[in-house]
Amino acid sequence: MWFFFAGAAAICFGIRGILYQWTSQRPIDRNLLLLGVYISGTLIALISNVIAKQPWSIGAWYGVLMGLFSYIANASMYRGYAVGKASIIALFSGLPPLVVVIVAYILWGEVLSTWQLTAFFIVLLGLILIKYSQDLKLNQLKGIQWGILTMLFFGFSDVSIKQSTIAGAATLPALIIMYVTGTVLFGITWAITYAKSKSTVQEKDQYEEAPNKTTQQNNIPHWTLKRTLGWGMFVGITNIAGMMFLFPAFREGITGIVSAISAMSVALVILYAHFYLKENMSKREITGLVVTVVGILVLRLTS
Repeated sequence: MWFFFAGAAAICFGIRGILYQWTSQRPIDRNLLLLGVYISGTLIALISNVIAKQPWSIGAWYGVLMGLFSYIANASMYRGYAVGKASIIALFSGLPPLVVVIVAYILWGEVLSTWQLTAFFIVLLGLILIKYSQDLKLNQLKGIQWGILTMLFFGFSDVSIKQSTIAGAATLPALIIMYVTGTVLFGITWAITYAKSKSTVQEKDQYEEAPNKTTQQNNIPHWTLKRTLGWGMFVGITNIAGMMFLFPAFREGITGIVSAISAMSVALVILYAHFYLKENMSKREITGLVVTVVGILVLRLTS
């Protein structure tokens, strides 16, 4: 059953990735979008627990770590895309399962069988092939530090989910604390960046006598705060749905394998880009998809 939950989480996260991709082409405040995602998660988790009445426990407080690690990972990823090569950041964002396997072995002594370990690295190889871009060069590693932080903290987020299940935390209470933590952190980040951008615009208006042609071309209207926040809350439905599936998967399954399967969400985004956006798939991406599917089948047969 945990295999099904991990696969369902991957589908939810894949849909989230598709919505993020669509949103990235719009003039939108990304911090406000993510704030909406976490507000939505908080509300849905709260309402769900009013109905389900899952018990609160000390283990639920691992949600603070989950929210913190998720915040750092997202912030690092977006910072990396801003200052470095997208291919480098994309590559590292596919490697958290490697971190999870190592930490799971250190903390809980989880050891994969020979077949499971083989299948795990087959899946990891497939993810790397999908993420790897042909324009990645060893002498163009600007932003690699943000890529490493992205990999580490997405991995730590998965580990903290597993630790919360070991501590006996119910799904919804831990998610409530996680999303509240993320809401506070992204709310502070958005408030700071919004204040800075507003100040910059005011200063610019004071010194510019008349807008030139270039300014007019770049002055594309941004989404309103209400529209951005609302869209973020809509996207947040896919995010918390994935987390609800991920919790039971980590509770019952092997940590590293669950993390690897959930990372398969990237395959759904690749297929969306090919069939809907009509983007050509490289031989490397096709090979990566085939290799990953083979790895998933081996995992299913050996788990």
